[in-house]
Formats: sequence, structure tokens, C-alpha cells
Amino acid sequence: MSRLTDKEREKLPESAFAFPKERKEPLVDARHVQDAIARFDQVHDVTNAERDEAWKRIQLAAKKFDVELQEKDWHKLFTRNGRQVPKES
Repeated sequence: MSRLTDKEREKLPESAFAFPKERKEPLVDARHVQDAIARFDQVHDVTNAERDEAWKRIQLAAKKFDVELQEKDWHKLFTRNGRQVPKES
């Protein structure tokens, strides 16, 4: 995986990100998809609805780049690391 430069990242459309509004977790290749999965439970200041949509984008990107998903649900990404699933305020 090549690291995206700030300039390359700025040029990506919102649709290239798991969390487009925040422009977090680009999904441009297999390694970035794996990173997005690994960091999913570290993304703050997003709603669970936004997490639902991000997970759908990650699933599509995983299929596109042939990345096997161990978890079928984003909630498992929190619980596997011993973290609680965020509750809506």
C-alpha cells in the first residue's frame, strides 16, 4: 500500500471514504480497506447511523478488493476489542 499524500487525499471524492462527511478512512485499495476495518472502533464524533452507512461502504470495498471480512456486523468490531458499542445520546 502506498500512503496517500495530503494532496492525493484531498482529491478523492467523498464517496471514496468510509465516513465521507468526516473524510475518514479512505477505501481506495485492499490495504486501506483493512485499515478502515482495524480502525473502525476508533472513529469518534459519528452517529451509529453513520457507522451503519460506513460499514456498508466497507463491505462493498472489501468485495471489490477481495478482502475477507471476519465480522458480519460493525458492532463486532467494538466487542472484539473489549469496547462497548456506542449509544446514541
